[in-house]
Amino acid sequence: MLALQSRLCRCLLFSTRRMTVSTGSSRSFGMDENNTNSLIRHVDVRVKENDIQNGALGILKVIRPEWDQKQITFKLLTDGITNKLVGCRPDGADEAETVLIRIYGNKTDLLIDRKAETKNILLLNRAGLAPELYATFKNGLAYQYVPGIVLNWKMARRSDVYKLVARRMARLHKVCVGQAEKTQPVIWDKLRKFLDLVPATFTDPEKNARCNELVTPKSKIEEEVKVLRLHLEHIDSPTVFAHNDLLMGNIILTDGGKEVGFIDYEYAAFNYQAFDIGNHFTEYAGLDDMDYARYPDKMLQTDWLRTYLTEYLGCEPSQAQIERLYVQVNKFSLLSHVFWGVWALIQAEHSYIDFDYIKYASMRFDEYFAKKDTFLSLKLPRS
Repeated sequence: MLALQSRLCRCLLFSTRRMTVSTGSSRSFGMDENNTNSLIRHVDVRVKENDIQNGALGILKVIRPEWDQKQITFKLLTDGITNKLVGCRPDGADEAETVLIRIYGNKTDLLIDRKAETKNILLLNRAGLAPELYATFKNGLAYQYVPGIVLNWKMARRSDVYKLVARRMARLHKVCVGQAEKTQPVIWDKLRKFLDLVPATFTDPEKNARCNELVTPKSKIEEEVKVLRLHLEHIDSPTVFAHNDLLMGNIILTDGGKEVGFIDYEYAAFNYQAFDIGNHFTEYAGLDDMDYARYPDKMLQTDWLRTYLTEYLGCEPSQAQIERLYVQVNKFSLLSHVFWGVWALIQAEHSYIDFDYIKYASMRFDEYFAKKDTFLSLKLPRS
């Protein structure tokens, strides 16, 4: 899927993280790709990881020239495991005036199509589903801060909260619905690209030894991907415009708890409806204290899916429709584990962020194998 607001992101891969993912394609989603740069200001600045404040000042001079450069408070937001994020605002100013500056993590351009990410944010901002993008710079973005409370797994289990999330996701899934029906899901090509990026041997000998000890071998992962694709392509989950990285840190409770907003659209792309929902359900486990016992049970999922389908379809769904989506979602949750497990192995090689990516990958693959037989054996209801 900011981890001020986000895993800040696992980056934003599809777009990623919390995320870290973009589409990996050149789809313009209704915008002329050649005119993308004319739609948003670009600042010719590269922010150095060891000199973030001065780099941020260079951007603020352009997008907030009225701010007194000597009277700005900077707050480094450190929850991210892909990118770095800093919040900037004038001393004494209201929180809503904060500008967020996100500095891309090392080599994340291998994982994320940044041009597509920018287009996605612009598109979704027009639809009222994403923050305003103020500018791009050589290695990041500057955008609007969304005041609110970042979700955690405990909050996400409250019915008043998860119903807001379900409705918001349904509205997102209806964006570009006509184009979605004619577009192939991004997940298989993206996963193939990620697998190709997993190193045969890690540069760090200690990481290499831990990976060999803890993580499923790449050859076995590739076999599992083939099994999943053969199975999942035949359960008829529709293609929608998906977030693809809806971890808790990418959901903000706003307006005194009456609304939620999503952030970090690095991984946003056309994808399977059931993947986006199943991926979200896997994120109930948390990030720093992962516990898959928190994965929502059938009762919670059924209520969540009923709320989602009511918004998505525009009418009360039948029990068969709810059961069908339940089966699809849990099957696709398996693909989520594989996807982010592979993602973590790439990050383990390239990221400078202090996070145990090898352990994260190990836990993702362990959960995949723990649930594989149960979820793949679920039967779709008869039409």
